[in-house]
Amino acid sequence: MASAELQGKYQKLAQEYSKLRAQNQVLKKGVVDEQANSAALKEQLKMKDQSLRKLQQEMDSLTFRNLQLAKRVELLQEELALSEPRGKKNKKSGDSSSQLSQEQKSVFDEDLQKKIEENERLHIQFFEADEQHKHVEAELRSRLATLETEAAQHQAVVDGLTRKYMETIEKLQNDKAKLEVKSQTLEKEAKECRLRTEECQLQLKNLHEDLSGRLEESLSIINEKVPFNDTKYSQYNALNVPLHNRRHQLKMRDIAGQALAFVQDLVMALLNFHTYTEQRIQIFPVDSAIDTISPLNQKFSQYLHENASYVRPLEEGMLHLFESITEDTVTVLETTVKLKSFSEHLTSYICFLRKILPYQLKSLEEECESPLCTSALRARNLELSQDMKKMTAVFEKLQTYVGLLALPSTEPDGLLRTNYSSVLTNVGAALHGFHDVMKDISKHYSQKATIERELPTATQKLVTTNDCILSSVMALTNGAGKPFSESVPYEEALANRQILLSSTESREGLAQQVQQSLEKISKLQQEKAHWMLEAQLTKIKLEKENQRIADKLKSTSSGQAAGLAQDSASVVNATDAEEASAKAVQEPLHSTSLIGVLTRTSNGEAPDAESREDLIKNHYMARIVELTSQLQLADSKSVHFYAECRALSKRLALAEKSKETLAEETKAASQNISRLQDELTTTKRSYEDQLSMMSDHLCSMNETLSKQREEIDTLKMSSKGNSKKNKSR
Repeated sequence: MASAELQGKYQKLAQEYSKLRAQNQVLKKGVVDEQANSAALKEQLKMKDQSLRKLQQEMDSLTFRNLQLAKRVELLQEELALSEPRGKKNKKSGDSSSQLSQEQKSVFDEDLQKKIEENERLHIQFFEADEQHKHVEAELRSRLATLETEAAQHQAVVDGLTRKYMETIEKLQNDKAKLEVKSQTLEKEAKECRLRTEECQLQLKNLHEDLSGRLEESLSIINEKVPFNDTKYSQYNALNVPLHNRRHQLKMRDIAGQALAFVQDLVMALLNFHTYTEQRIQIFPVDSAIDTISPLNQKFSQYLHENASYVRPLEEGMLHLFESITEDTVTVLETTVKLKSFSEHLTSYICFLRKILPYQLKSLEEECESPLCTSALRARNLELSQDMKKMTAVFEKLQTYVGLLALPSTEPDGLLRTNYSSVLTNVGAALHGFHDVMKDISKHYSQKATIERELPTATQKLVTTNDCILSSVMALTNGAGKPFSESVPYEEALANRQILLSSTESREGLAQQVQQSLEKISKLQQEKAHWMLEAQLTKIKLEKENQRIADKLKSTSSGQAAGLAQDSASVVNATDAEEASAKAVQEPLHSTSLIGVLTRTSNGEAPDAESREDLIKNHYMARIVELTSQLQLADSKSVHFYAECRALSKRLALAEKSKETLAEETKAASQNISRLQDELTTTKRSYEDQLSMMSDHLCSMNETLSKQREEIDTLKMSSKGNSKKNKSR
């Protein structure tokens, strides 16, 4: 499933990558087109600059021509000024000379007027050309700015797509590495499972052969030795009277009391849950005090109002079952008749749950269709719908196994005794499932109540009802978790599972552990053989001492002299032995080995051989158990540490690879940034140079125009002055 999901994700990412690649090609084409347009605009700008320079040259030539004309006008004015006094002195000269001067003056005036008009026309053309150039320059600048912004946007889009593509590739590479590691671990586990299955098959074959041999032997013995089998017929076995065990009865009564307390808590919590659910339907999503609720919720409320008639009998049936178990009765499944009535009450409650389940699901759907329902609240309602289905299924499963337990009281052959333990195990599993479902309901309903409390239309009555429902659900969760309060915590179970999985990762470590264990077992066996020999020697010495004492008592009872002499000799020997034993008592012997330290003292009164052997055996067995537990703990820790170090080394290798790739990407990005910065600086410098040149050129043109205007004004003033003088003349 995980590989299929990852394959689907990879295909989706590949499709997205192809789409983004196509978009990238289109964007690159657009950028290239815009760059071509900008190049064409730059060429146009260059041509305009050239035409402007030509106009400037023409303007310079015209200014030079104007200066020449101005100088000529000045000379003419000087000559005119010199000719006026001469005219006064020579008034009497002929009219021919005056007429000639008037004709020359009129010619000069016409020539001057033509030059002034030509200068004005050129000035107007220059002004129009300057305005047109400014307008074209502004348009080109604005278009260049828009093109630059579009290019920057296109580049940002391309960078974003490239970044997203690289992140997707990195994520896929990480997923691929994880999948490879997971596949390797799964392959190892599969190989180990194959080896284990082969071993199990061999063990099963050996056990089958062994059991078949034992069965044949037992059948032969039964056929030969047993003349009559009274357990052959089940109807006769039903007449057997079970043994009465008071301790068993007290234990059964205690278990029944715990079950009664559990059912009472469960009944109280279920009553509260159904009652507060009915109250909630009356106020949300439509308050019955303000408006009428939907027919579906009315029917659902009517059914919930009948919950006590289905829930209360559960407590009564369990109470009757508890009262039927006393110290004087014999309690087995065949005699617990009241369990059948409890099973029937549980069946009726299951029918009630099946009846209200569709209405409950439709009611939650109606809440989702309400305009007040948000997306988060809708998600919680869907989760609660699934949880309600699971709760009904768990109750059905529990009722099935309770019905099986109640079957032997009515039909002795309905359930075999060999299946009692499996049925009880399934009852416990069903209760575990009920506890897990109630935890999910408590979690989701708590989130739902929190979301509804934040709604603007939430009333205090709704908040209080939600709190009451949540408290009843918490009571159900706590009540369902009581039978499993002594179970292993989840964190400890995960740690044990991790240790177990890590212990199977390394074959070499396991082989070393087996070798070390075999060596330690051989040493322990040697120690055991040594102490067995010591015990046998001590037992032989004890038997000899007892025999000597018995011979001594027999010899003292007889009255023979020879016996007395021999006895005296034996007494001397006995005194010597007693002195030696006393010395041995004063000096205890210490024996040290791998098993531990044992102190041996020899007493005058020899203990019983069997009790001494039992004490030694118990001591060594306790020591062996202690050393074995220490050895197992040390081995498990070492294997766990080895597996953890191995996992850390793999993570370190992956981290180093990712570090290298990131370093290369960082280096490439820094190079790209430096290149873009260089291009930006060069472009900026070229634009600044062009702008400075254009500003200088415009300043020079403004200066020349101002000079021309001043000259034209002076010429106009001089021409007006001359015309006035001529008129006055």
